Amino acid sequence: MKHPKMNHPGILLSLLLFSGVRGFQYTELANYVDSHQEEYVEALREWVAVESDSTNILKRPELHYMMKLTAKKLREMGGSVNLIDVGNQELPDGRIVMLPKVVTAQFGNDSDKHTVCIYGHTDVQPAKLVDGWATDPFNLTELNGNLYGRGASDNKAPVLAWIHAVDAYQSLNMELPVNVKFLFEGMEETGSNGLDAMIQSHRDTFFSDVDYIVISDCGWLSRKPALTYGTRGNCYFFAEVEGPKQDLHSGVYGGTVIEPMTDLIGLLDSLISPSGKILVPGITEAVAPLSVEELKTYQDIQFDLDNYKSKIGVSELMYNNKVDLLTHKWRYPTVSIHGIEGAFSDPGIKTVIPAKVTAKFSIRQVPNMEPETVKKQVAEYLHSMFAKRSSPNKLKVTMVVGAKPWIADPRDLLYEAGKAAVNRVFNTDPDLIREGGTIPIAKTFQDVTGKSIIMLPIGGFDDGLHSQNEKISRYNYIEGTKLFIAYLYEVSQIKKISI
Repeated sequence: MKHPKMNHPGILLSLLLFSGVRGFQYTELANYVDSHQEEYVEALREWVAVESDSTNILKRPELHYMMKLTAKKLREMGGSVNLIDVGNQELPDGRIVMLPKVVTAQFGNDSDKHTVCIYGHTDVQPAKLVDGWATDPFNLTELNGNLYGRGASDNKAPVLAWIHAVDAYQSLNMELPVNVKFLFEGMEETGSNGLDAMIQSHRDTFFSDVDYIVISDCGWLSRKPALTYGTRGNCYFFAEVEGPKQDLHSGVYGGTVIEPMTDLIGLLDSLISPSGKILVPGITEAVAPLSVEELKTYQDIQFDLDNYKSKIGVSELMYNNKVDLLTHKWRYPTVSIHGIEGAFSDPGIKTVIPAKVTAKFSIRQVPNMEPETVKKQVAEYLHSMFAKRSSPNKLKVTMVVGAKPWIADPRDLLYEAGKAAVNRVFNTDPDLIREGGTIPIAKTFQDVTGKSIIMLPIGGFDDGLHSQNEKISRYNYIEGTKLFIAYLYEVSQIKKISI
C-alpha cells in the first residue's frame, strides 16, 4: 500500500522495517530449493556445456546461442523478455561482427512494490583441458561436493540461482515480494562491449522504475558469507620499445646495439619497488586516507593469512598482518606486470635480439583516481625515465583499458537488507568486503541510473575464477539460491515514507 504524502513532500525518508517471518514463508521456499537441487545442477550442466567464450571470435556462434538459451529459460517462466541489439564489434583485422544481444526480462509490474534489477553475464573466459584442468572444462563434473566447469562460478551459477529464486516463488504460487528485472549480457569478460551505450539509451525506459540494482559477479573472502561494497578500477597499459628494423642475431650484433628488451626491462623495474611501493609520482598520493571507522571494518573481517598463503602456493606475502594485506588488496592501487609481447617465449633456446617488444601491465586504481589522470601520470613518468637512458630506441605508451573503480556506502539500506538475508539463511552476520578486481559495469550503473547498488556474492573464496579447475560448491549454489530468495523479501521491507 502506498503511504500518503505528509507535510514535507520534498524530503524522502527510507525506513527499513523488518517484520520477521510475517507473510514470508521462507521454510517452504527453502524446502522447495532443496528438493529441486538436482534439477538446478542439471541446468548448470547444460549452460556450462555451451562454450560461450567472448574472447574468441571463433566461439561467437556459441555466445549467440547462450543468449538465446538464457532468453528461452526466462520466457518459459512467463517473463516479459527482450533480446536487445547492442551493435557491432570491429575486429583487429577490420572485420565487423555482431555483438551478442543483451537479454532483459521482467517479472511483476506492481507500482506499489519496489523494483529490483539483477545484473549478470553468461559469457566465460577461455579454457582447455591441456591448460591443466583435471576435468573437461565444458562438462560439469561434481567431485567432493564441488561443481567443476568453466563459468560455473563466473557467472553462470549465480545467474541461474537468481532465475531459480524467482521460479521458486512462482512454482509455489507465492507472490513475488518485489518486481524483478533481469539484465544479462554476453561480453563481460572482454569489457562489456556495447553495454554502456545500451544502459544510457534505456535509462528513461527499462531503468525508469528500477529502485535498486544487484550484482552477483564476485565471491566471498572466506567460508563466511560476504557483502561487497567496492571494487578497484583498472588502467591497462602497453609500453612498446622499438629499435632495429628487424630481429637480430645476438652473436653477430650483441654488444653493438642498444637492445629494446634491455630498455623495456629497465622501464618496468622503475614502476614498482621490491616492497610494492608504486614509484609513479601522484598515484599513491591520490588515495583517500584510511578512516578509523573503515579500519575497524577490516579488523572485524574473518581472514586467515596462512590459509591464503596455502591457497595460492606461496611461502611469504607482501604484508604479514590481516589489515595491511586486505587494505592493499582492496583500497590501495597496485601495479602488476603481465607479459612482454615480441619476446621469445617458446620452449628451447633462441639467440635473438627482438627488434620490438611490448610490455603489458596494469594499475588497479581506487576511488579518487581518474583513469585519464593515471594515463597522463604513467606516460609522463615512463618517458622521463626513458629519456634518462639516452636510448636511440623509440618508446610508445598506450592505455588500452581505463575502467573506473566503484564504491557504495555499506550503511545503505540495501546492505541492511543483505545482512538480514544472510542472517536468515546462514545464521551469521556477513563480512563487509571490497573486491580487488574490476567490475566496470557497477560504476556505469551508478553514474547513469543514479540507483543504489549492492554486490551480493555467492561464489566461494576458492572457486578459481579465470583459472584452471574453476568450480562452485553445491552448497554455495543451493544455499545461494535461498539467499537470493530471502534477499528479495528483505528488500521488500524497505519502506519509502514521504514526510
